Amino acid sequence: MSAPVPDPDPRNTTRPPGGVPPGETPAGESSTGSGAGPYRPLTRGWGKGPLVLICLVALACALFFLAYAIMLNV
Repeated sequence: MSAPVPDPDPRNTTRPPGGVPPGETPAGESSTGSGAGPYRPLTRGWGKGPLVLICLVALACALFFLAYAIMLNV
């Protein structure tokens, strides 16, 4: 743990009296966790419809570029 950093301007009176000492973290900001909770694995994967659609679009693009490459070489 590092030593507390002193206030560079001792005339700074923005802190309320009896508040958090300089260099300390207030209680509301001391958490370092993500707050996401326990890990729960996914119970479902991709839907069949979107997966088939993505595969068909990828296949159509591949066939288009293959045909374009063949047309350039003829």
